[in-house]
This record gives sequence, structure tokens and C-alpha cells, in this order.
Amino acid sequence: MEKNRLSEFLIEKGLFITAIFSIVIILLIVSFILVEGIPAFENYGFFHFLFGMEWGPSRGQFGVLAMIIGSIYVTLLSLLMAVPLSLLCAIFMAEVAPNNIRKILKPVIETLSGIPSVVYGFFGLIVLVPLVRTYFGGTGFSLFTASLILTVMVLPTIITISQDSLRAVPQEYREASFGLGATNWQTIRHVIFPAALPGIITAIILGMGRAVGETLAVIMVAGNVVQIPGSIFDPIRPLTANIALEMGYATGLHYNALFGTAIVLFLIIGLLLLVANYIQYKYKVDIGGGYL
Repeated sequence: MEKNRLSEFLIEKGLFITAIFSIVIILLIVSFILVEGIPAFENYGFFHFLFGMEWGPSRGQFGVLAMIIGSIYVTLLSLLMAVPLSLLCAIFMAEVAPNNIRKILKPVIETLSGIPSVVYGFFGLIVLVPLVRTYFGGTGFSLFTASLILTVMVLPTIITISQDSLRAVPQEYREASFGLGATNWQTIRHVIFPAALPGIITAIILGMGRAVGETLAVIMVAGNVVQIPGSIFDPIRPLTANIALEMGYATGLHYNALFGTAIVLFLIIGLLLLVANYIQYKYKVDIGGGYL
């Protein structure tokens, strides 16, 4: 008995130390970014930095508004394409597809998440860019091309988690709905989907995080021009691409401005997560209060 208690004590403390260690690492990373980025705000001005339209390190200009808008546009456009496709696929795999089809589709979709981002970027550079250039004009390096790549990249995340959420809905919900005379589609639409909605929102949040934080594939197909796009076929430069492209040679205030860009990226992601978590909490309350 004493041996079992000692083992449980050691396991509990080991897990606690691991959790604390993870938090400490995150705090150290955030602190490092803040220490390196705050001088840019102090010397250039926070609002001037945040709302400036020009980014020209050689001229001492460090405005990131165009890149903020580019990051938001490419994320929203990719989610606009990915979310409907992902949800339809997840519903098919969870509620409609036979077991033999599900056993084939699930590992294939999960394999997509293991493909390196450089491979996606190379595919976009060789295949998608020429297609967009041929059929839509321009150079082919554009917001639309980057969104297509990100759409494919976030599909596995949203599909996998959404499917697990749908499958986690208790079987009693289905049986009760069928017992009341509902069809399979009516059961999916009015019972299973609302019950799984908090998990589905979580899947969309994670997919959004993947889209916002993706760097290499976007660099290869977005065009990397600092501007507010007038159409979806104009080139853009997201915040992540700006950091990756210029960090290798940045010095002085330019170096601090890139860390300032990372701080802005943190703020955007934090704001999006707060909004998404509020929506998730709201639907949990609605479901718990009799939404079904």
C-alpha cells in the first residue's frame, strides 16, 4: 500500500512539474519577444507602427497595417473555403459513410496533416500559380493562391476534430430522434450537429491558428508585396512572411520592429481566440439551457 501511495505521489508531482515547466517556457518566450519588440514601439510609436501604411526599413518606415490586413484576409478567405468542405466531409465520415469507407478516408485525411508545409508551397508554386495566372490574370502570386494552399492545409485539422466531436454525441440522442420519426438528415441537422457544435468550433479555432501562423507555404505563393489588396488576385505579405523574410539580416530598430510585428501577431491571435472562445461558451450555454 505504501509503495502504491509513493508511486502515485511521484507521478502526481512529476505531472505537476511538467505542467509548470511548460508554462515557464511559454512565459520565457513571450517575455523575450516583448523585451525585443517594445523598443520599436518606444522609438517609432505604437500607433504609428500599428497603423502605418509604409514598410521600408532602409527609409526608417515600419508600418504594419497593410500586413495585418493581408493576414486577416488570407485567414478569413481560407476558412471561408475550408470550413464548409471540412464540415460536410466530417458529417459524411461520422454519420453517413460505411465503416469500410471510413477506414480508408480517415487515415488518408490524417496523412495530409503530416505533409511538410514546404511541399504544399512547392505544389502551389509549380501548379496553382501558373493556373491562377492563366485563368485569372496577374502574376499568379496572390491572396487567392495563398488562401487555396491554406485551405488544403487546414482541412485535416478541422475534419478530424469535427468528426471526433460528432462521433462523441451519445447514441441515445440519435435513438430518441429516430423514435420521434425524424429522418437521418433531420437528426444530423437538429440534434447531432448542435450537440457537437462546441467541439466543431474548437476545430475551427485550431484551423484558424494554423492558417494565421503558417509561414513557408505562404511566402512561396503570396507575392510578398506590402500593400492592402484591392482584389483577391493581388499579392500580399502577411505578418509571418515579413518576419521570416527579413529576420536574417535585420539590425537595430529594424530588428526590434520585426519582434514588434510578432507582438502584433500575438495580439491578433489572442483577440481571435477570445472571440472564438466566447462563441464556444455561448453555444455551450444554449445547448445546456435546452437548445436541443
